Amino acid sequence: MAGNSDPLTPRAKLAVTAGKAVAAASRAAGRGSGSVIGGRVALKLDPDLLARLAQNLDVVLVSATNGKTTTTRLIAEALRAAGPVVSNALGANMPAGITSALAGGSDAKFGVIEVDEKYLAGVARDTSPKCIALLNLSRDQLDRAAETRMLAENWREGLAGSKAVIVANCDDPLVVWAASSSPNVIWVAAGQMWKDDAWSCPSCGGVMQRPGDDWFCGECGFRRPTPTWALSGDHVLDPHGSAWPIHLQLPGRANKANAASSAAVAAVFGVPPQVALERMYQVQAVAGRYDVVQFQNRDLRLLLAKNPAGWLETFSLIDPPPAPVILSVNARGADGTDTSWLWDVDYTRLTGHPIFVIGDRKLDLAVRLEVANQHFQVCDNLDQAVQMCPPGRIEVIANYTAFQDLRRRVGN
Repeated sequence: MAGNSDPLTPRAKLAVTAGKAVAAASRAAGRGSGSVIGGRVALKLDPDLLARLAQNLDVVLVSATNGKTTTTRLIAEALRAAGPVVSNALGANMPAGITSALAGGSDAKFGVIEVDEKYLAGVARDTSPKCIALLNLSRDQLDRAAETRMLAENWREGLAGSKAVIVANCDDPLVVWAASSSPNVIWVAAGQMWKDDAWSCPSCGGVMQRPGDDWFCGECGFRRPTPTWALSGDHVLDPHGSAWPIHLQLPGRANKANAASSAAVAAVFGVPPQVALERMYQVQAVAGRYDVVQFQNRDLRLLLAKNPAGWLETFSLIDPPPAPVILSVNARGADGTDTSWLWDVDYTRLTGHPIFVIGDRKLDLAVRLEVANQHFQVCDNLDQAVQMCPPGRIEVIANYTAFQDLRRRVGN
């Protein structure tokens, strides 16, 4: 690892070897990347393996409800300007997947790690990160992750007194409350389009006041901190007040916000904003998200949106009407089995688009669209929906397992 003497004990080396063998067998059997099962086996053999693998790396952790995978990828590209990077680029973001990713990066200098919100405190304890990026917190998988205030409290307690530099979005009150227990925070004004999870003060429960882009609690005085980095249109403003153009092939305001946070993280490691933002331009798609694929002689753009905040951001970047839109929703284990979140999404934003509905829970979605007075057609599968779509590039929006189903079907 990075020119140091080998930090791995014989037991740790055995665990790494066994994990890789199990992962390879899983891949050969056609069961996905094998990273999770490989990591589980490795951690069984050496429960301290994650800490051992991280000890010679400069580690960055990225956690949020939306944008983790993309931001992790952007930070990894930026930091490659300063040395080799190992990252869980495919989004396996619990301890087993993270362990598996780090085991594959023996010559790396940096570890850029996406972490599931529930596991952040534990992974931070194991990996002693130099930097932690906190982007947003909103409702997601309520049956699994509990409500956002509890997650914020978990972060706040787990990060209290952390030696890491915390790069946090000052526009999300839940993130600010969680990060405020840390002594070293860099605040980024990255914006917050979805506000429905932050109407009450996370500190005292009072009603939040939201004049313009500002926010504060009228009862306890908890308020938006002053940022040193900010997203401003198509530019990132750095702490010196310089404006750096954002170079991205990824669409939408949310990805510009991800780039702003990523530039702030890169600066912690000495990579200047101009270099960081130029390197981010290389990212065209992230684990299939934003890819434009050909299917049945049509162009389909694949968009992942897992919860109300994600759907709201995604609606803002699709082609204008009458571009056809296919919506696909499942409710399997990885999605969360509770689909009540569909009622929190503003589907009137799709007015004027021909809408086609597929997925395991297409009837739940159909009821929701009916109430929103949208015109739509329920289809059996992607093939039928594409055949029924009028001309134009087709925007396909899907939640997590529905997105994986789509990628398999279109051969992506």
